[in-house]
Amino acid sequence: MGLMDKVKEQAAVAASVAKDVAQKGQAKVDEMQARRTVDGVLRNLGLTVYLTRADRAPASAESDIEGYVETIRQYESEHGPLQPD
Repeated sequence: MGLMDKVKEQAAVAASVAKDVAQKGQAKVDEMQARRTVDGVLRNLGLTVYLTRADRAPASAESDIEGYVETIRQYESEHGPLQPD
């Protein structure tokens, strides 16, 4: 095998490793974004429940709660069950 063949082979291996690292990095970013989104939904759910208990809930509270719960269920089906910190 010539020098150029070795260089090409090593370049292909390096490109493959770089692609794998980039994919793993993107997956981590996607997971963090999904977690940030569900954290916001959990906050809104808690606030809506609080306002309901404090008799200050908007008229849409029940449908809002159902939407929040559905969003959380979808997150859990894709990422696993939520756990307390």
